[in-house]
Amino acid sequence: MDALIFAAGLGTRLGALGQAEPKALLEVGGVTMLERTVRRLAAAGADRVVVNVHHQADQIERFLAEHDLGVEVLISREEERPLETGGGLLHARALFRRDRPILLHNVDVITDADLGAMVETHHRSRALATLAVNGRESSRALLFDQAGLFGREDRRDGVRREEGRSPRGEVRAWAFAGIHVCSAELLDLITERDVFSIVTTYLRLAGEGRVILPWVLSSGLWLEIGSLERLEAARAALDAAGGQK
Repeated sequence: MDALIFAAGLGTRLGALGQAEPKALLEVGGVTMLERTVRRLAAAGADRVVVNVHHQADQIERFLAEHDLGVEVLISREEERPLETGGGLLHARALFRRDRPILLHNVDVITDADLGAMVETHHRSRALATLAVNGRESSRALLFDQAGLFGREDRRDGVRREEGRSPRGEVRAWAFAGIHVCSAELLDLITERDVFSIVTTYLRLAGEGRVILPWVLSSGLWLEIGSLERLEAARAALDAAGGQK
């Protein structure tokens, strides 16, 4: 299986710390986020991991050159600016093998979820993509019905935006957890260009009838280190757990 780690972000919410050091190399529980994520993806079955880089790219490339993480690691460098998740996936498309799924993971997310089980669920469902979601408080949510993804909701203004079709049956709103698996076919269906979120692509394709399913993180650990407060909370949580998660 191939995998992609999104590590090109600017880390602006981390202030001076984020300017000096990329999120990928911040340590939580005594392990850099990059190493932690690579090893989690390898445990789920990935034998090729692509890392997209922009901010402090040389630091990340140097770390990878100096550490053997047990799998093939390739770099997708975004020279001019970060391309966000959709643009980043599209930019890296030549590095993926087309006969296997792609497991995608934000570098600032920590979870103890069984990602191998997520991949297996995706394989059995024959969906185009499967998105890890949870019920945490979030200003934005993805909307799913019995057929899969169909829209989104911005809870800051209470507006529900249905993308391409009406809901079928019960509607559930879930927060996207920054982890997803897609079939390689997705790479040929992306029509968006330049800087864009992969969620934009998923919503368009769902409106066209493609199946995008949720995979619910109903329990266990899920942490995100995008701000200084969340970074410190994650470090405290992992220290309390002995750094093993």
